[in-house]
Amino acid sequence: MSDGLIVTEWIEPTGGAERVLDAMGEVFPDAGIFCLWNDAPERFARGRVAESWLSRTPLRRHKAAALPLLDATWRRAPVRADHEWVLASSYVFSHHVRVPDPSVPKFVYAHSPARYLWDLESDGRGRHPLVRAASPAFRSIDRRRAQEATSIAANSRFVRDRIATAWQRDAVVIHPPVAVEAISRQTDWRGQVLDEKERRILDRLPEVFVMGASRFTPYKALDLVIAAADRVGLPAVIAGRGPDEMRLRARAGEVEVPVEFVIAPSDALMYALLQRSAVFVFPPIEDFGIVPVEAQAAGTAVVTGPVGGQIETFIPGVSGVIAASTDPTDLAVSIDAALRLAPFNSRILTERFGADRFAHELRGFVQI
Repeated sequence: MSDGLIVTEWIEPTGGAERVLDAMGEVFPDAGIFCLWNDAPERFARGRVAESWLSRTPLRRHKAAALPLLDATWRRAPVRADHEWVLASSYVFSHHVRVPDPSVPKFVYAHSPARYLWDLESDGRGRHPLVRAASPAFRSIDRRRAQEATSIAANSRFVRDRIATAWQRDAVVIHPPVAVEAISRQTDWRGQVLDEKERRILDRLPEVFVMGASRFTPYKALDLVIAAADRVGLPAVIAGRGPDEMRLRARAGEVEVPVEFVIAPSDALMYALLQRSAVFVFPPIEDFGIVPVEAQAAGTAVVTGPVGGQIETFIPGVSGVIAASTDPTDLAVSIDAALRLAPFNSRILTERFGADRFAHELRGFVQI
């Protein structure tokens, strides 16, 4: 199909890595794609994506159980003799892909070295006794595989530093693509929400509210958004979906302010919510953080914790506030500060994260 091959871990219906993969596919439209398994077959044209043998087993539904097999699977990936380059979009082990011909360059776009190996306390999987026991051996293999890369790109300076520590490699920084042009172009996203049910959601929202949005998992710390909103005395809107929903709803029932949950919003509804919100609150330690950039593109100031790649995406005191910690009281203090910020030019502040910029930098990285 092409002179190049893009490889990635697994393809899901939504997610930041999937957005990067989409952009890679557009930058290199003739490149084939190989993944462990594909849970979103509609993303790409039929025949473009090839899956590993794991896709034909129950392990595709049990990522943790599949982990011990991933290195060997990537070492047997179908890299053909006529591939002129390989580009790995990696956040677990896809950078382990073996390129038999040493003259074929292997480029790695790293969302992060696997957290459960290199940052055990930030990923619940890393705290499992079996994972802790196996981590030293896996770290040794992971670092050795990273040496095979011709060049490595990191999605933030934060991840670049993590790569230097974990893999002992230098990396260039290429921020992920964010739809900042499309978001900032619409002065009123409500008019783009076509589903009547979603329009009713917008109609019942309070006039002023703080917002949190991400996948509903403990790591994303949306419970802290609810607690901070309660401290500051403002309603909260929590958007997304995921396994932590029931716990978050229980937490919402314990606070005095109203909490509205918006499950699996469309892009148009998400952007309308961001545009309507008074402040977007993002507590987790993130590798980059696409949604805070989207919030700024919609004209909304952000509040984040003090650590992570997300603090590279805004100008403190202009389009956001860095809280002293992710304690709800500190987040509430920063929400108050963010509410007092002057309006800012969203296009100027977010243009460095646009899709065209990503395409230009990625082509330069792959050197074609």
